[in-house]
Amino acid sequence: MSKRITIFCDFDGTITERDMIITIMEQFGAPGWEQIKDQILGQEIPIQTGVGQLFAGISSAKRDDIVAFAQEVAVIRAGFAEFLEFCQEQNIDFWVTSGGIDFFVLPLLAPFGIENPIYCNASYFAGEQIEILWPNACDEHCTNGCGMCKPSVMRKFPDEEIIKVVIGDSITDLQAAKQADFVLARSFLLKQCQELGLQHAEFATFYDCIAALKTLINEQKGEVLS
Repeated sequence: MSKRITIFCDFDGTITERDMIITIMEQFGAPGWEQIKDQILGQEIPIQTGVGQLFAGISSAKRDDIVAFAQEVAVIRAGFAEFLEFCQEQNIDFWVTSGGIDFFVLPLLAPFGIENPIYCNASYFAGEQIEILWPNACDEHCTNGCGMCKPSVMRKFPDEEIIKVVIGDSITDLQAAKQADFVLARSFLLKQCQELGLQHAEFATFYDCIAALKTLINEQKGEVLS
């Protein structure tokens, strides 16, 4: 029996046109947030440490303002709804693996009726500042301080049963891409895939992702027939 394609899809800068954490920081971030961002992207500090610091600089009282702002400015990448329909038609399992935070990720994805649980970071607003919680932290095989550890999530799915496809754009997707059978990449992640020689295709919209998956499906059918 052929393996089932399973997709692990990033949210910020992938499902959305822009990274929503950066967009939120531009509006609400405390002074010095740009330096923390640069340290994360430069891999000078773990993602978990940096994201925690970014939100720790924002008052918990800003929660509703941030949610409203995210709803107002977020742009969903073209073809996403059609991509979800394609996955359903082709019996492709789709999981969101997001380094974003539940209080803005979940409302933005709610209109799409995604059935599988969404992997993302959690939040706590009882204190004066926003505290980020890490329900999907690194397992014993990862010491990168990912926060929302995409490789750890992927390891829950047996390699012998599925073809693992990662869709993403940034540093938060790199370790997951190294573990994938195939990567759909843009921006920073695309350059990394090229440098590391990972099996990949470039995408700008989710229509590109549909086209790439059709090719992957046809190749899989050819292997089964042969």
